[in-house]
Amino acid sequence: MDLCTPTFDALARRMGFTCDDTGGLMSVRSPFHLENWTLPVLELTIIIGSVLMLIHAFRRWRQGDATNLAIWFGATAYLFVIEPPLYFPGAFGLAGHVDTMFAHNLFTVEFLWGRLPLYIVAIYPLMATMSFEIVRMLGVFRRCGTFLGACTVGLVHGAFYEIFDHLGPQLRWWEWAPDNPINLPFFTSVPMGSVVVFAALWPMSLALCVQFMVGRHVDAGVRFTGPQLVWRSVVIGLAASVGTFVLPLPATIIGLAGDTVRGTVYALELALMAGAALYAVRRCLSPGPGAPSFPAHRNRLVQAYASLYLVVFAGLWIAALPDFLGAKDGLTAAGDPVGNLPFTLLCFVIGIAAVALTFVVRDRGPVAPEPIGSTMEV
Repeated sequence: MDLCTPTFDALARRMGFTCDDTGGLMSVRSPFHLENWTLPVLELTIIIGSVLMLIHAFRRWRQGDATNLAIWFGATAYLFVIEPPLYFPGAFGLAGHVDTMFAHNLFTVEFLWGRLPLYIVAIYPLMATMSFEIVRMLGVFRRCGTFLGACTVGLVHGAFYEIFDHLGPQLRWWEWAPDNPINLPFFTSVPMGSVVVFAALWPMSLALCVQFMVGRHVDAGVRFTGPQLVWRSVVIGLAASVGTFVLPLPATIIGLAGDTVRGTVYALELALMAGAALYAVRRCLSPGPGAPSFPAHRNRLVQAYASLYLVVFAGLWIAALPDFLGAKDGLTAAGDPVGNLPFTLLCFVIGIAAVALTFVVRDRGPVAPEPIGSTMEV
């Protein structure tokens, strides 16, 4: 199999390397010899956070709450369902339908011939855990139900992800294929499909599956064994993949009329999801008289790391601003595409507000005792 397709080769050369530099099944290089200093900063921020979330998830599971572990491994299972066909469409019999959509730059640790950096493996469970736990701390799942909770996860995840998504092309973290029809239309330097499907709808799909298969049972006091959690995590990853295909279907079908129509429908889907999420948050902040009281849920690690994430990316954006402000026709002097700053600032506002609310929201009633529960039968 030819691992160096013409599209991947062209994208790699624009970022400063060739297929000969990509290594094999796994490769390791010095963090001091990467494209620029922002690449190792990105890696450290994402990988350390993901490892901490995994350690915390195991501790929570041993205390009787398997939700975090289901999120972490469910997101990872989703990654290995979705990503490989995007990197090697020919190997999956898709070459006649799908061309290479993007290429990552070379990072410290790489898998699959330079296609899959370790930080990408880590970013799926990290962002999924942070967004899910923020929504859980706000009480949206318990007060408003699974669907509105999942919509809120999509909004929070979308805000965190787009802060990263609109910065990556300028700093050469990856390069999009500008002529690939699947990437069209673009929202400045980012495909609308990335803004809507990968930033918001897939985490919404994952949250629906996690809460339905694990979270609601944990809330009822059920404890899961290891084998029970393993098969549920696999099913969650597979089901979330199906959801990622189903949720954007309106844009997929109506978008056959043209790229502009597709982009408009994507934007409408995102607006509907965001509207549902904002309604749910408002309802949680003002539950009204007679609303049921639930035990407060706090995840100090997520509060701290989500705050750190926002600070680190604010610093990365500030470092990129001189080249951004000097860009002409959407390209820096070095020829790198820039993102949408007003949209990114809106995402910062949403992310900061979501994290801040987890510190101030308090339940209006007595705190119930921690559920003990029994082990769920397979």
